[in-house]
Amino acid sequence: MTEKEKMISGGLFDCSDPELMENKKRARKLTQKFNNTSEDEDLLRKEILRELLGKCGEKILIKPPFHCDYGYNINVGENFFMNFDCVFLDAAPINIGDNFMCAPKVCIFSVTHPKNSEERAKGMAVSLPVNIGNNVWIGGGAIVMPGVSIGDNAIIGAGSVVTKNVPANTVVAGNPARIIENLPISDDNFK
Repeated sequence: MTEKEKMISGGLFDCSDPELMENKKRARKLTQKFNNTSEDEDLLRKEILRELLGKCGEKILIKPPFHCDYGYNINVGENFFMNFDCVFLDAAPINIGDNFMCAPKVCIFSVTHPKNSEERAKGMAVSLPVNIGNNVWIGGGAIVMPGVSIGDNAIIGAGSVVTKNVPANTVVAGNPARIIENLPISDDNFK
C-alpha cells in the first residue's frame, strides 16, 4: 500500500511521504487562492471549492479563511455553511451531511499521532474518519476529534471538545463534551 492508501484507510502512515507533501501543497495553493477572494467573487469561490473538496453540494458557503490538509477527503452535502477561520485536518475522510451549520474557529480533525513516542518521532500519524449527519450545528471554537461520529440534528455547544460519538437529536457541550439535552425527534428542530 502507498502511504496515501494507508492514510485514507486508517492505517499508520508517514506524514512526510513525497506524494502526501505534494497533495498538501496543492491544497495550500487552492486554500490560499480561496482565502484571497472577495465577497463579490462567489462563483470563483465555488469553483475553487469544487476543485479542492472531494464532494460538495450546489448550495455551499464557506467564509474565508479556511484551512485543510488535503481537501479531497472532505465531502459535504447540500446547504453547507461554515463561518470564518475553520480548520479541517482531513487525512481520513470527513463526511458531512445536508443542512450543516458551523460557527467560527471550529476545528475538525481526522488525524492523530501514535501513542508510541518512537513512531511519533519518525513523523508517523494515524487517521480516523469523522462522520457528521444531517442538520448538525457546531458552535464557535468547538473541536471534533478523530474517529467521532455525530448523529442527525445534533448541536455541539461553543467551545466543546468532542471526543466520543454524539447521538442524534442531542445537545452536547463541555470539555469533554457530554449530553446536556435530548431534543424532540421532529422535523421542526431547527425552525
